Amino acid sequence: MDTAVESALRVEIMSWLRERAAMNGGFLHRQELLGFRIDGRDLPLIDFSRGIRNPASFSSTLSIVATSNGPYDDVESDDGLLHYSYRKGDPWSGDNRKLRTAMETGQPLILFRKEVANYYTPVMPVYVVDDEPESRAFIIALDEAFRFMGDVRSLAEPQREYARRLAKQRLHQPAFRTRVLLAYNTQCSICRLQHGSLLDAAHIVPDSEAHGVPTTPNGLALCKIHHAAYDQNILGVTPDYQVQVRTDVLEEVDGPMLKHGIQEMHGRELTLPTRRADAPDRELLAWRWERFSA
Repeated sequence: MDTAVESALRVEIMSWLRERAAMNGGFLHRQELLGFRIDGRDLPLIDFSRGIRNPASFSSTLSIVATSNGPYDDVESDDGLLHYSYRKGDPWSGDNRKLRTAMETGQPLILFRKEVANYYTPVMPVYVVDDEPESRAFIIALDEAFRFMGDVRSLAEPQREYARRLAKQRLHQPAFRTRVLLAYNTQCSICRLQHGSLLDAAHIVPDSEAHGVPTTPNGLALCKIHHAAYDQNILGVTPDYQVQVRTDVLEEVDGPMLKHGIQEMHGRELTLPTRRADAPDRELLAWRWERFSA
């Protein structure tokens, strides 16, 4: 395939992924990715059984999958870069050859984070910026700029800090959102709204705090209005999973949004995840409730 045509296809694919993921709440189901079609032909965006997608007509890799419990040691380092292990076999041919071609040409890739079985969070574009034959891994960056920073294994501290900030914004936050929304069956835990594009994953303990980790028990699936109200301390959630609206807000007289969207939530019980392990941590809720009460 002509390089220009391949590049244009990548742009079109990524545009579709952004639009589709936004509709769902930030993620896509495996079948959507396997059943993708473009220009009247099938073009699966992930492989049926491997963590790398190398379409026969493409000169370089289209997508890679990173999963915490996969067969390869694909890990994010403390510099915010992903170390993606060589695929099985000859390191200079097959899947590895097309990843190396992506590094040489600068073609953008799609990274799919597999946080939950059958559900994938797209992160794109990402770039292969270095090859580590000694550790049998490629280094993947979240910004094309890292292709021009020299030895990415010896980055200056400002560059490392930039990479870590990117990882938080483009890896950790979307992954957290996917885990939380799926745990709550893609519905607001307060009002039960089920439109994924209108839902957020809210931190109970903010990520600015040391214990504000991006784990499901530190998250609540909230629609955008209730997320904003939670962050602004207009409403709070007790350690016993009950919604409480601030007293002065309960006494306000305004339009139907305040009455039905906020005030009528007072005293409502949270809708909890099906899995007990995903339920909001009571100690974290108590920490947040104490600040709301103050």
